[in-house]
Amino acid sequence: MSIAATVGIPVITGVPACIHDGFVSLENLKANKRFMLYLLKASEPRLREAGQSGSQMNVNSDIVRGLTVRIPSSVEEQARVASVLWDLDDLIVSLENAIVKKRAIKQGVMQELLTGRTRLRGFTDEWSTRSLSTFGTFLRGGGIKRDEVRQAGVPCIRYGEIYTTFEDYTISTVSFVSGSVAAMALPLRSGDILFAGSGETKAEIGMNVAYIGDTPAVAGGDIIVLRGTEYDPVYLATLLNTPELANQKARGGQGDAVVHINWRVLAGLEVTVPELPEQHAIAQVLIDADDEIAALQRRLDATRAIKQGMMHELLSGRTRLAVKEDAA
Repeated sequence: MSIAATVGIPVITGVPACIHDGFVSLENLKANKRFMLYLLKASEPRLREAGQSGSQMNVNSDIVRGLTVRIPSSVEEQARVASVLWDLDDLIVSLENAIVKKRAIKQGVMQELLTGRTRLRGFTDEWSTRSLSTFGTFLRGGGIKRDEVRQAGVPCIRYGEIYTTFEDYTISTVSFVSGSVAAMALPLRSGDILFAGSGETKAEIGMNVAYIGDTPAVAGGDIIVLRGTEYDPVYLATLLNTPELANQKARGGQGDAVVHINWRVLAGLEVTVPELPEQHAIAQVLIDADDEIAALQRRLDATRAIKQGMMHELLSGRTRLAVKEDAA
């Protein structure tokens, strides 16, 4: 168990190992090993509170040795509690791995479909190379100050959220402003593509998100908006965030401490795209993949919450598991 820096994290070693003085080893336990693992996990906050502050948090072996815990006297009950929590951990790991696999599959599908290397069934028309200016009109977002953002009100998107919060497209926002502030900002339409007009690095400027929500929303300052009808917003926004297009945008960035991009640079970007029906079809494939990932993520979040609740109940003794009695 770690006793320095990140204090109180226990693990069970699966192979012969050695430790340095930032750890303590609990050996020859007179209790179920896995049960003790979860009991110590639940005790992490108490150990951190007992930690000695300095250049970094630490506890010593005496503090660990003096930690008091409540534990079932029956080793069989300990094992049953540990088995329930261990099974939940196995499920959590399998869900995490499934999400990683689904994301990798989506990434591969994107590389094939967005480049035209792989075509969806029924589509054979040639793709055309066009500048972004041919897709619609470029607009500027209005100024929304940080202290004007609220927990509720008119939905708004701020430029920093484009590269910190959203990914390719969104139907909702995380920020809101009052009606009076919204009246001074740029109203958004479903299908608008929003670009970050500034950022701290060239990798951030020009990142974009398509707003496809039905709820009226507004755009904050330092946002450049592409508004048109000759594109599928999910398709085009995803394409514009690919490394090749990101490099084109980065080359058009100006500045050092704060990097800016001009709408004319964005308007001059060249993309090779299929006709609108094929854009719609590709976008639906991407949306379906994202829906699968989101469903797995919701299940993962729910399983983590269930495990947390079960640890709270089972390790405190408030809820007990029945122990099978031997047949007479």
